[in-house]
Amino acid sequence: MTCTSHIADGVISLCQTAADANRRTPGRRGNIVHLSPSEGTEIMVVADLHGNRLNYEKLLRVAALDDHPHRHLVLQEVCHGGPQYPGDGGCMSHLLLEDCIRLKQTYPTRFHFLLSNHELAELGDYPIAKKRKMLNLLFRHGITEMYGCRGERVRQAYLDFLASCPLAIKLSTGVFISHSCPEKCDQQPFDVSVFERSLTPADYRQGSAAFKLVWGRDFRRENAAAFAQQVGAKLLVHGHEPCSAGFSTPNDTQVILDGCCTAASYLMLPIDREVSQSQLVSYIYRLHEPRTSSPAKACAPGSCGPAASSERTPELSQL
Repeated sequence: MTCTSHIADGVISLCQTAADANRRTPGRRGNIVHLSPSEGTEIMVVADLHGNRLNYEKLLRVAALDDHPHRHLVLQEVCHGGPQYPGDGGCMSHLLLEDCIRLKQTYPTRFHFLLSNHELAELGDYPIAKKRKMLNLLFRHGITEMYGCRGERVRQAYLDFLASCPLAIKLSTGVFISHSCPEKCDQQPFDVSVFERSLTPADYRQGSAAFKLVWGRDFRRENAAAFAQQVGAKLLVHGHEPCSAGFSTPNDTQVILDGCCTAASYLMLPIDREVSQSQLVSYIYRLHEPRTSSPAKACAPGSCGPAASSERTPELSQL
C-alpha cells in the first residue's frame, strides 16, 4: 500500500513549513510560548492521544478553530498507540502526527504541539516497550508501510518538526502547561535554562533536563510547589499519567488531563483571568458528555489507570 513519492515529498515539505511556524510562533521565547489576552481569549488543552483518532476528530470539532478565531489549541503525545496497518504492518499513529503537523500549518499562531516523552523518545532513539512490544519499531514499521523506500526521509522530516516544538505554554495568569513535571525539584532545583535555548541532540537523551521534564512522575505536593516556583507559575497542567476518570488533582498545584481514555477530558480555559485550582477544574469537560457537564470528581495518579510501570524501557521490562 506504499504511496507515491509525490505524496511523500508533500509530507516532507509540510513538516518543514510547520517547523518554521513553530519557531516563529508569536510569544515564543526559547522553548516556552507565552500567551496573554492580547494573543487570544481562551485556550483548549488536550493531553495524551496515542493514536486515538476518534477522540482527536471529536476534539477538533469541539475546538472549532475556524469559528473561534481567538481560541488556541494545545495537543500533545499522539505517537505510539491506536490502530495498526493490516498484517503486522506497524503503527498508524504517524498519520495522527501528520494531522497535527497540518494543524500547525493551517493555524500557525493558534495551534501548539507540546514535546512529550513518546515524541522525545523518537528524537533520541530511546526505546519504549509496552505489552512486550517495541513501540519505536512499530512506529517506524508503520512509516515504511505507508512510504516505502522514502520512509526514512519522511521520518527525518517528522523529527525535524518535533525538534522545533515547544516544551511548555505559559499564560500571563500564572498557568504553566507542559507534558509533565520533573521529579525531586524540591531537593534539586530543575535546570530551567532548557526553556531558554534551542534544544540539541544531547537534550534528547536520558538524564537531560528535557528528558526529566517529560518523563517525571513525582506528584508530591512539595515537588509540584517547588517546580511551579522555579518556572514562575501558580498552577501546573500536565498530561503523561493515565487517569480513568479523565483528569486528576494529585495536589493543590497540579491538574493532570487524559485525552485518550474512555472518560477523555479537555480543558477550555479563559486566558484573561487568574483562577484557583478549583476554578480551573470547573473548566474541564469530558469529551463524550455534553459540554454543560463537567467531571464531578478527580482521582489521584496510580488509582486512575495503569501504574507508571505500564510504560517501560527495555532494560526494565521482561523482554
